[in-house]
Amino acid sequence: MNQVAPGLWTLHYPLSVLGTNHGRTVTVTRLDSGKLLIHSMAPFTAADIAAIRAQGEPAWLAEVMLFHDTYAAQGRDAFPGLPFLGPEGFDKVVGFPITPLLPPPPEWEGQLRVLRLAGAPKVEEHLMLHIPSRTLILADLIFNFKADEQGWNRFFHRHIAGFHRYPGMSRIFKWCVAEKPAFRASLEEALSWDFDRIIPGHGEIIESGGKELLRRAMNDAGLL
Repeated sequence: MNQVAPGLWTLHYPLSVLGTNHGRTVTVTRLDSGKLLIHSMAPFTAADIAAIRAQGEPAWLAEVMLFHDTYAAQGRDAFPGLPFLGPEGFDKVVGFPITPLLPPPPEWEGQLRVLRLAGAPKVEEHLMLHIPSRTLILADLIFNFKADEQGWNRFFHRHIAGFHRYPGMSRIFKWCVAEKPAFRASLEEALSWDFDRIIPGHGEIIESGGKELLRRAMNDAGLL
């Protein structure tokens, strides 16, 4: 596990999408109570599970968009009996019961915030803010791959996924925005939050300047 800030860790896993190296980032946050939220699922090994448990008491699992079902069942099996939080409709995607992300658990008050991105019902991404570390935690809203990627990764991401620079929004996500005014209003609310770091679901962590880079990416996509 990589400690990003006090009470905040990441784990990184390989994930191939149509032959490209997307990777998957799992974020673990510890509340003042010592309870842990595990954000995004992965093929956790026994060593991973032990490392996570060493940081506190796992209390919630979460996937924050409809497309993030790849490892949902594996994550649930790795941490059995925990509430699995997800967006509306995620239960139909994964085939097991889901606890709604909103409203968030009362224990999160003052430590974790959740915002649904309106206007993109095929995606239903929810943004999460770890308040103590001023960190915005995402799934697919933006990707932040290395600028010097080569070969098929570069071709796919530039010419098929539509990334012209990083961080950026994929062409697929942009196509899923059905109601731009509602989506834009959600973005403006998120940009009013106090954050500097961004942990995207795929790609490199943005350690600082995250708010400005997120605004730039949304402007590039024509959504602000």
